[in-house]
Amino acid sequence: MLKTLIIITGPTGIGKTKTGITLARYFNTEIISADSRQIFSELSIGTAVPSPHELSLAKHHFIHSHSVTEDYNASKYENEALSVLKNLFEKYNQVIMVGGSMLYINAVCKGIDIMPDADPEIRQVLKNRLETEGIESLRLQLKKLDPDYYNIVDLKNPARIIHALEVCLTTGKTFSSFRTSPQKERPFQIVKIGLNCEREILHARINQRVNKMIEAGLENEARSVYHLKHYNALNTVGYREWFAHFNGEIPREKAIELIKRNSRRYARKQITWFKKDTQTIWFEPHQQQEIIETIKKQISKK
Repeated sequence: MLKTLIIITGPTGIGKTKTGITLARYFNTEIISADSRQIFSELSIGTAVPSPHELSLAKHHFIHSHSVTEDYNASKYENEALSVLKNLFEKYNQVIMVGGSMLYINAVCKGIDIMPDADPEIRQVLKNRLETEGIESLRLQLKKLDPDYYNIVDLKNPARIIHALEVCLTTGKTFSSFRTSPQKERPFQIVKIGLNCEREILHARINQRVNKMIEAGLENEARSVYHLKHYNALNTVGYREWFAHFNGEIPREKAIELIKRNSRRYARKQITWFKKDTQTIWFEPHQQQEIIETIKKQISKK
């Protein structure tokens, strides 16, 4: 039987963890997380890491496996995830991948070409421009040089914008061109399941989720990693808003409001990205049995 990687994806707050565990138990297999934040050991509440009970229901990989101080990226994830998959497929016919990190999922499914090393002088020039001109100047340049990447990158993340510009200016090619090379062949078949629901319902779920994070101690968690805020892994929703509050830039209530707003915006960007993939089969979160039956049909079909 050809081995199958079953991917469960969708926007933040949609219920991917629950669905992934249901499928892992049904197919008697393990889960690989494709979440670029749950991978960091210092972060739990703000990244919605599965609870100890959830982790006991199915074995997970790439949960708290690395530190925010590491220089980690989608290319490294590709290599490590494929290595884990190779071992898991020796034991199981199916493996579940769960997550909403678009680049990580693409890295495993299609592969990422090795990015060229950037010129240190160009990097310093860009950093100096960030300090003197602000991020908007870099955004406009990226929009001109690589509009495709501009449309999907987190425009509030200067590290990602600078990295993309480094590649553009160093090679004379778009950053996107290194991420859209011909798809690599994988020794397993892939079934992609997307979870989504009406926008109003999703937004309500996200707002409620943030409220629960606040109750669980997200503010204290953010304080515990405040001294690490210069690392790129922490320039992300749920932490940078608290850092702004700790710096005296915004009041506490504003920080919470921004976390909710920015989470909703990120969810919309995720949906836009995933909807481009015509191979993804979409369901609402409550359609667990329908998802199982569809996966079984897809496996037998292939």
